[in-house]
Parts: sequence; C-alpha cells; structure tokens
Amino acid sequence: MTQDRDYYEILGIEKNADESEIKKAYRRLAVKYHPDRNDGSKEAEEKFKEISEAYGVLSDPEKRQVYDRFGKDGLKGAGYQPGFSSVEDIFSNFGSIFGDLFGFGFGGGGRRRNGPVRGSDLRYDLSISFEDAVLGCEREIQVQHPVQCETCSGTGAAPGTGKKTCQQCGGRGQILRSQGFFTMSSTCPICHGTGEIIEQPCKDCKGTGRTPKERTLTLTIPAGVDDGTRMRLSGEGEPGARGGPPGDLYVFITVKPHEKFVRDGNDLHLEVDIDFAQAALGTTVEIPLIQGTKKLDVPKGSQPGDTLVIRGAGVPSIRGYGKGDLVAHLRVVIPKRLSDDQERIIREYAEVTGTDVAKKRKGFFQRMKS
Repeated sequence: MTQDRDYYEILGIEKNADESEIKKAYRRLAVKYHPDRNDGSKEAEEKFKEISEAYGVLSDPEKRQVYDRFGKDGLKGAGYQPGFSSVEDIFSNFGSIFGDLFGFGFGGGGRRRNGPVRGSDLRYDLSISFEDAVLGCEREIQVQHPVQCETCSGTGAAPGTGKKTCQQCGGRGQILRSQGFFTMSSTCPICHGTGEIIEQPCKDCKGTGRTPKERTLTLTIPAGVDDGTRMRLSGEGEPGARGGPPGDLYVFITVKPHEKFVRDGNDLHLEVDIDFAQAALGTTVEIPLIQGTKKLDVPKGSQPGDTLVIRGAGVPSIRGYGKGDLVAHLRVVIPKRLSDDQERIIREYAEVTGTDVAKKRKGFFQRMKS
C-alpha cells in the first residue's frame, strides 16, 4: 500500500515538520478519509490506513529517526512492523485523536465504547552472548500468555449461567449526567463499560474469561543486534477483547560483555600483546576473530597503541548490508625481570645507541665483599 510512497509525502508535510504539524496534517486527512464519512468506500478505507501508517511512524520519535536514516526497510530491520491490520486497530491506537475529532471515546462515528478492544502489548527480556549478537541465532522463549478460558468459553460466566443487562446504565455502558446545559458521559462503574453483568462468575477464570497459559515461541535474532535492541513480534501479545485484535510482544535484548572484544558500532576492538623485541624487529601474530583466527604481520618499529585492521571482520549491519572492521591495538609489554644474559644484551644495545641507563646493581655477596 505505501511501498513506494514517502511518509512525509503521504501526509503532505516537510521533512522538518514538528510534532504539532504532523498531528495537524493527520487530523485533516483523517476527517477526509474516515470510513464512517465515506459510506464504506474501500478506496477511502485504504487511504485511511495509509495515512495512519505514516502518522504511526512519524509521530514516534524513535521510529521517525530510524525511518529518516534507513527508510522502511530500516524500520523492519529494527523490529518495527509499520501499518495496521484493520481499521479497528487504528482506532485502538489513536483513539484519543478521534475522540477530539468526532466527540466519541472510541474511534468516533458512532462506534460504541464497549466495541472491540485491542489486546495489551507484552514485554520479554532476553539475555544473549556476545557471539550470538554478532552472528545471529535462534532462541526459544516461554511467554505467559492469557488465553480464552475453556470452562466458560471466554464468557466469564459459570457454565449454565449467563449475563444480564446492567440496570445501572441500561446496557449502554455509559452513565449520562446533566450539568447545566451540558450532558456528561462516563464509563459505568458497575459493568465497567460492557453493558452487561455476570450473574455467577466462572470459578476457573474468576469472571475474566481468560486463564494464563505458557507458550513457547521461536525467536530469530538477526546478526548484528546490539545491547538494548527491541524486537517486535506482531500479534503475539495479549488477545483482544470483544473481537479486537491481539497486542504485540516486544523482546528487549541484553548482550553480555566479551572477555576480549569491545564493540563500537559495527567495529570490534581488542588488545594484542607483543614484547619490545617484536615491536622493534617485527613479527607475525595470530589475531582471534569471533570465529577462528587470522595471522597478521606486525611491521618493524611498531609503537604502543599502533593498530592493525582487518577489514570486514567486525559486526554485520543489522540493516543487511556490509560489515564493520576488527581493530587490533598493539600493547608492548616490558618484562619486569631479566636474566643476566637478557640484561647484558640490553646494556650492550644501550651503549651502542648512547642511551643513558641505570648502572647494574651489585649482588648481595658482592656488596658484602666490598
């Protein structure tokens, strides 16, 4: 539907538009294409979904930032799924806007407050290893998920019993109160907006119509995820009420630190120890990678802090293109203790180069003899 069209173009705004301009543009178009104002026109409904998809992204600072940098593919790579499954899903997400526009609490246009309600979103925290974050992996997660009660078939009423119309609100779900020239509406405190009362609640679900059940989901984690990445599993949240769509499941990923590697964006960094002879004369060192190793030449005269770079041996881009680099930082290790032969050779080197060094200290027995 919006595959080729830019979200800013859809709403008719500039790319530097602020929050109020985005909302104003959406309100104007929502009035024009609202399904209840277009006699069920399929074309108007599709247009309504299109502008709502654009608003859903641009009104969210985090989604907008990803979209501005990487486009729609970037949103999907970051775990967002733009768009809505139905018009009711739009009303559920942007109900307050339609309440302002049309004067109704749930989507406007005569829709009842006790109509379909979207299920709540769920959160799951997942910890993975550094290697799994770089290479990608699959994980099975167990999610506590409320499902329809089998005993009462989701009605909330004990078998053999039913529901009756709420006498307080007369089945409307709303209480009307007159205050001067105005009539105020509020949710019925007895039936909580449903318009019905359960005569005898189901013992298994306590009248809620749902019971908790643990489900196992297989989560595919793409290569390149970072600490704090959020993945969205559309429709895996709590089920909706009264025929409403289910919510979403958001998985927040924590990446454990690595004993050797440090990540900076898509680049990996590590320290490689060499001694001063290797630094001066050059050598070949074996560099560890996330998978395997690679031999690299250390040039003569290398200094502490010099770097060796392996192109493309870093972290894959989560957007699906390119890899970072692996940067090895050389650390020249100076020995704390030397053998007599090692000290003699170094002193000879110092004499040749004219380097001033401390005099050799006499041993204990030499000092006693003196």
